[in-house]
Amino acid sequence: MAERVAVVTGANKGIGFSIVKGLCNRFRGVVYLTSRDVERGKRAAAELNKLGLYPEYRQLDVADRDSVLRFRDFLKEEHGGIDVLINNAAVANCRDLYNTYEENRYIVDINYKSILTMQELIFPLVRDGGRIVNISSDCGHISNVRNEYWLDVLSKKDLTGKEIDDFVECFLESCKNNTFKREDFADNGTIAAYRVAKVALSALTILQQKQLEKRNISVNSMHPGLVRTDMTAGVGFYDADEAAETPLYLALDAPDELRGAYVWYDRRALDWYDRHADYFFKTSTLQA
Repeated sequence: MAERVAVVTGANKGIGFSIVKGLCNRFRGVVYLTSRDVERGKRAAAELNKLGLYPEYRQLDVADRDSVLRFRDFLKEEHGGIDVLINNAAVANCRDLYNTYEENRYIVDINYKSILTMQELIFPLVRDGGRIVNISSDCGHISNVRNEYWLDVLSKKDLTGKEIDDFVECFLESCKNNTFKREDFADNGTIAAYRVAKVALSALTILQQKQLEKRNISVNSMHPGLVRTDMTAGVGFYDADEAAETPLYLALDAPDELRGAYVWYDRRALDWYDRHADYFFKTSTLQA
């Protein structure tokens, strides 16, 4: 029987690091701590070694197709497949509420487009019965969107990947052409790129579940809560170890019937399609 394998992206610090810590304590198999920066990743692994935990380290830049290809080939050669994949790698600029086109494109590339690369190259390695967790955000609930056209599109039960891509590209074009409308998003359009990327990720999760259902693979997205990390400039209501509990629950403990869901930090599966809900991100929460 093949050795079980778990992979966490963007795991050299924050929630990703804590997820790896939790997996090392509970997962019976090999745990891969991955990161874009090799030195930071190795330091993170060494820090866990001091706690008596021994993840394997591999370099993985989710925004670099060649890096993902190398990692895929390594996993195929070394293990033949994986059992748990937690897509945690993310970036945000919460200090500047409105970003330049170049910043917005970078945020979208890391938080959404990289998942498309992972879906293409790594998802096929997930063994039947495996679990995938996409770390989204409260920015990823549909209530962050206020444009009626896109609300109608994203709410379609037969939503396609192309339509999700169109939503993302339309936003980027509006930034490039200076036609972006703040009223198209909640909270007067603050940190819009992060909202767009995470809404797209949450919508994509539902689509991924449909595609992987026949292989008995569960795919869920989740909001980890406002966590005290570098991404939030240290503002939050709990720490990374506490925030890791729900991702670990989804990866290891959640019932098999929990699939294609949008899960809150307290493990509640919310109605992602409720456009009138009060689940959208509010920048006022960043005020310490």
